[in-house]
Amino acid sequence: MKSTYIQKKQTAYGITVRTKNANEINPKTAQIGKLWESFYKDIFVNLSAGTSIIGVYSNYESDQNGAFDVSACSDQKINGLNKITLKSGNYLVFTGKGEMPNAVINTWKEIWDYFSNDNCIEKRIFQTDYELYKGPSEVEIYIGIK
Repeated sequence: MKSTYIQKKQTAYGITVRTKNANEINPKTAQIGKLWESFYKDIFVNLSAGTSIIGVYSNYESDQNGAFDVSACSDQKINGLNKITLKSGNYLVFTGKGEMPNAVINTWKEIWDYFSNDNCIEKRIFQTDYELYKGPSEVEIYIGIK
């Protein structure tokens, strides 16, 4: 399921790694899972109830093949965490439901299939994309488009 959304500039706070999709396929070089493990172990336990959990993809080197930053964040300001900006703009929203992290992985597969289709009219801008966790079994993934 997808819909469009206009994002206003927003700030999140978290921890960041730099990676690329090719590295995430190999368990020896994958960093995203470890990033989230660290977030839940060290940061999540200090968050207030009702705080939004957000995964941010930013600082793209080029496109889905280049390096990019991944940040595990919340919208609650905590000293010592990186300040990450969700850029304003147009986003295409994909919703995934089910057991985590499979719901996220399957939704990203849907996104890659959607944008690789020759009939796709939207174009990714590779500036800021983000995942908004709506609960233990639902995620919305916002993809920046022109």
